[in-house]
Amino acid sequence: MFYFQFDMSTNDTLKEINESNTSKIKIAIADIDGILRGKYIHKKKFIDSVNHQLGICDVVFGWDAGDVCYDNSKITGWHTGYPDARAKIDLSTYRKIPWENSLPFFLADFSEHEVYAKTTCSRSLLKRVATECENMGFTPKFAQEFEWFNFKGTPSEINQAGFDKLQPITPGMFGYSVLRTSLNSAFVNELIDFMEAFNVPLEGLHTETGPGVFEAAIYYDDVLSAADKAVLFKTGVKEIAYRHNMVASFMAKWNSKLPGCGGHLHQSLWDKNGTSNLFFSDSKNGKMSELLEQYIAGQLVCLPEILPMFAPNVNSYKRIGHGDWAPANATWGHDNRTTAVRLIQGRMESARIESRVPGADTNPYLAMAAALASGLFGIKNKLKLDIPETVGNGYNTAKQVGLSKNLMDATEKMANSKIAKQLFGEPFVDHFTRTRKWEWRQFTNQVTDWELKRYFEII
Repeated sequence: MFYFQFDMSTNDTLKEINESNTSKIKIAIADIDGILRGKYIHKKKFIDSVNHQLGICDVVFGWDAGDVCYDNSKITGWHTGYPDARAKIDLSTYRKIPWENSLPFFLADFSEHEVYAKTTCSRSLLKRVATECENMGFTPKFAQEFEWFNFKGTPSEINQAGFDKLQPITPGMFGYSVLRTSLNSAFVNELIDFMEAFNVPLEGLHTETGPGVFEAAIYYDDVLSAADKAVLFKTGVKEIAYRHNMVASFMAKWNSKLPGCGGHLHQSLWDKNGTSNLFFSDSKNGKMSELLEQYIAGQLVCLPEILPMFAPNVNSYKRIGHGDWAPANATWGHDNRTTAVRLIQGRMESARIESRVPGADTNPYLAMAAALASGLFGIKNKLKLDIPETVGNGYNTAKQVGLSKNLMDATEKMANSKIAKQLFGEPFVDHFTRTRKWEWRQFTNQVTDWELKRYFEII
């Protein structure tokens, strides 16, 4: 297997930081949307925070992606006074930011906080699910791949223009284009080289079909490290794009006439030692193991009830179920890109399943926690894979369980789901679904351009 890991011990890490010439460290945590919230701290503050934890205002879990405070959160709000939460810096996440003069960087989470670990902290949730998986004797290996569009201009320029006449960095529909990557070779090479130096190595990068759209696959790793790398990839791409006067967008669907952006999850279970891929079958007829069938069955049973963890935004549902390389139903198939779960049997090193529901707009911690927990649900309950394999066009399998058509329907289903509460605990489900209901309300309160064009004069 191929890994990029730091082998430094805790003492080695602290020693290196203490002896380094830099006086500042960058720290970040992921909020409920998977957006990194962080700050620079002095080296002395960092050393002290490693021993005594780091104070971060818990408003990072009390507002939305636009920094508007929730009015329906029980965990934090004006009623609590937005106190500091104590975050634990994870020294194993140490890396240096190559586009910031090799500035030391660490992720933190709230896994040692009694309340936030169970309700608001997505990295803590994934840790819990991963621990459960390991206690069952499995090693979960995951990777996320992303599609995203790149646009000319700075964030200020695009905002001032009101997001009107967005200009992708290249024209036309040109997937797997050698020409288009050459046209933007400085950007492409920085993406590959900087991500490698940032310990987020890419297995591959190419253009997708659509103007200015790329796709990148991150090398697989243990599930928590894989999620860390996915979160850091999204932020890293945006920061590197700024250097080239570009804005990178991971919206699930930015234009109704163009394909959406996937954030597909590749996953496999290995033995306790991580040496044998339990999803691999060397049978000539491609027969799946009972374990793999149970894992897929669990994902398909749980999928409709935990969909907001894979499709968390209003915009997410513009991508799902429209013949847009994203599934419409809870389906599976051998190497079938129209199904929710694509089985890729391959070799021992590469045998896996791919969940094609998640978009590029996902919080990787939540998406991976949802995928792993639902697969384990199938194993624990010895579920049979009774759903027949989809052969051919998965959009025509109307008899299979369909997915919710909008965020509110999906959120209501999850809020009332016994399965969701069993998988993630009632405190998390309550908080997360409240944030999604808030997101839906923000959307329904708006008057859109479509409404103005349709009703302004004629109605």
